[in-house]
Amino acid sequence: MNSTRTKTSFGWLLKMAWRDGKASSRKLILFMASIVLGIAAVVSIQSFGENLKQNIALQSKAMMGADFKINMDQEPTPQVTAIIDSLGGAQAREISFSSMAAFPGKNSTKLVQVRGIEGSFPFYGDMETTPPNAAQQFQKKGGVLLDATAMLQLGLQPGDQIKIGEVTLPILGSLKSVPGSNAFFSSLAPPAIISYDFIEKTGLVQTGSRINYEFYFKDPSTDLEQLDEKLDDRLEEFDADLDTHISTSERLGKRYENFGKFLNLVAFIALLLGCVGIASAINIYIKGKLKAVAILKCLGTTKKQSFMIYLLQIAGMGFLGGILGTIAGLLLQQLFPLLLGDLLPVDVQINFDLQIILMGLLLGVLMSVLFALIPLIGTLYVSPLETLRARSSSNKRSGKAEIAVLSAIFLFILFFSFWLLKDWRYSLAFVLGIIVTFAILAGIAKLFMKVIRENFPTSWGFPARQSLQNLFRPQNQTLTLVLAIGVGTFLISTLYFTRDILLAQASLDSQSNSPNMILLDVQRGQESNVTKTIRDNGSKVIDDIPIVTMRVQSIKGRSVNEIRGDSLSDINGWVLNHEFRVTYRDSLTNSEVLSSGNWTAEVEATNLIPISISDNFAEDAVVEVGDRLTFNVQGVIMNTEVGSIRTVDWSQMQPNFSIVFPKGVLESAPQFRVITTKVENEAASAALQQQLVSLFPNISIIDLRQVLRVVEEILNKIAWLINFMAFFSILTGIIVLLGAVRTSKFQRIRESVLLRTMGARSKQILKILALEYFYLGVLGTLSGILLSFISSLLLAWLLFDATFVPSLFPFLILFPGITLLVMIIGLTNSISVIKSPPLEVLRKESY
Repeated sequence: MNSTRTKTSFGWLLKMAWRDGKASSRKLILFMASIVLGIAAVVSIQSFGENLKQNIALQSKAMMGADFKINMDQEPTPQVTAIIDSLGGAQAREISFSSMAAFPGKNSTKLVQVRGIEGSFPFYGDMETTPPNAAQQFQKKGGVLLDATAMLQLGLQPGDQIKIGEVTLPILGSLKSVPGSNAFFSSLAPPAIISYDFIEKTGLVQTGSRINYEFYFKDPSTDLEQLDEKLDDRLEEFDADLDTHISTSERLGKRYENFGKFLNLVAFIALLLGCVGIASAINIYIKGKLKAVAILKCLGTTKKQSFMIYLLQIAGMGFLGGILGTIAGLLLQQLFPLLLGDLLPVDVQINFDLQIILMGLLLGVLMSVLFALIPLIGTLYVSPLETLRARSSSNKRSGKAEIAVLSAIFLFILFFSFWLLKDWRYSLAFVLGIIVTFAILAGIAKLFMKVIRENFPTSWGFPARQSLQNLFRPQNQTLTLVLAIGVGTFLISTLYFTRDILLAQASLDSQSNSPNMILLDVQRGQESNVTKTIRDNGSKVIDDIPIVTMRVQSIKGRSVNEIRGDSLSDINGWVLNHEFRVTYRDSLTNSEVLSSGNWTAEVEATNLIPISISDNFAEDAVVEVGDRLTFNVQGVIMNTEVGSIRTVDWSQMQPNFSIVFPKGVLESAPQFRVITTKVENEAASAALQQQLVSLFPNISIIDLRQVLRVVEEILNKIAWLINFMAFFSILTGIIVLLGAVRTSKFQRIRESVLLRTMGARSKQILKILALEYFYLGVLGTLSGILLSFISSLLLAWLLFDATFVPSLFPFLILFPGITLLVMIIGLTNSISVIKSPPLEVLRKESY
């Protein structure tokens, strides 16, 4: 019998919730829309991220072009050759390096990535070329496959010629895609694929040249994890590396996963904004229902039943919002490949993930219920006597319950952010950041209302005074709207400010003494002719830096191999495996500051050489002033001692070094030079590059203007996507605004009727409303922009150590645009009230 009563009671609760909710649906539908938007943002990013990860895993072989490869940056030693032979020999091999290429007849040059290939590479995937058969013919015909974008930029056609080093070859076709190509680096140095046999003929493999050797294997039956465990440590001993298509795809997936995590947080903030709107709406909604709750209690309804009626309403609204938001998110993810463009490493096939769908549905219910609980708790303490009298104050008995709900909200946000970030430290920092941001914006809104109340401008005209009073009237929406508008504006403004910090860091125009062209691989004996050529072209030589390559042999008396075998060592692996490019000089540069020790300019004895290291090298190598390091300088062992540690500003547009030797030690070592210069404009740069390439084909030239252009293009693409996600926050704020206006519409109608009864004209009422929404728009938008300005200023100062020159976009576009939008929305929703006769309006609202 108890079971039947429970079922009947729950059914009755559902009917009551449905009937009451149906009658009040118009008041809540806009706030459900804000939940829909937030869930759509989270689901779209989550779903696209999962699809991208799956596609990278499925297409990993096609991205590498092989099952696995062995690569190194020097000729394979006999030990590495023996390992390759033990695997049955490589089915294909490649030598690659960066070099300048000249185009006879076109009077142009370009830095390219030369890839000399032998064998039937790629084994998986395709070289996409135009014409299609060029990929099969370039080795037989002795031609070049050149990047399609580079050919378009330079006006080249198949049949034109390209000069690489000492050889001139015909271009057989344009290269659209090739496995193993890096999208970012390809935009700086587009690939030029030639036959392996031509590499030696180019004459470009010289001292100091960065040459990559790769050996490709096709063996689908091999257990790649077992192979990695067996060979990885052995290859590291000989400065080689094993890459499997699985490890490559995992590494690439993590790189894009980190970017996805950031976008998830942006989407999550949009969802939280919707929840703030829900809390505000339910607060006003429940206040309007208190008399109905009191009547229900008079009729015998328990406080638990009255509470459950409205809880079921909110849960149903959240579930419906979850369904609509999930559907919208799954459809929305189709746009991401268009927004990201060629930043994606694979063609993404969109599939629907059941886990993401369930997450969207549950998220709608949980977020709606959690943020609605505090207003709902008030229904538990409504007395039946309130049918006869007004409720004067909130009951203090709900305090403990409210604290419990707030704790639950905090924990939910923390756990959900951990699910997105997979790191407790970042999750806690994110939640605290959200709390601080919301608290500052809420504080600004409350402070503004307090200041206006205490310093009310009594001398202003009636419309201006009334509009200000509306901001702190009972049931005002000032706090909610400032939060909604402010957070959305904060996100977009921060994006633009941070982007400008990054670009300003690399700005060549603001660094008058910084080079904008770097010449690499200048061989000994060429430097005087190279510098003469630069000066003859009207430019000055800024740096002429000698470079010596070396590797770490031992650290504090322990050999590199011994440290590699020590699983407890804190020394970073890159220190042990990296081939360092080291210079020698007698003074610090303007990008360096001595942080500890004493600088040694020159030495005569070479038995123990005092060197200077960068602070990041000291941290990763776990060394300090006085510790000893041994280097292998191309077969010669040199014993050194850390004499000083430098803090290096790596953002400066000039060559910087982790390790600097004093003069008097490395002058006779095999070396090459790096020369930097500053040219006036692009025309002068092109003319100088053309002359240098014709005279010194072994030299590689990096035009920093082009580098910055590529960086800016990539930042712009990412900015489009982040803007797109931040748009959800703005749109959510707009919907919260619409909902707030609709929810408090009855109160505004009563005020309007009262004002018109007292003789106010429609124009005056319209002016009052316009000014009120103008204040809200200005306060919300300006708060968001100023908060963003301060946080970006701190980022530039503490993180980037850069001069902050703020973007004008937030001030000139966002500020007036969003303010105007707030006014339009507010007035559009109120215009019908102003135009209707007072009695007609009151009759409508009474139904």
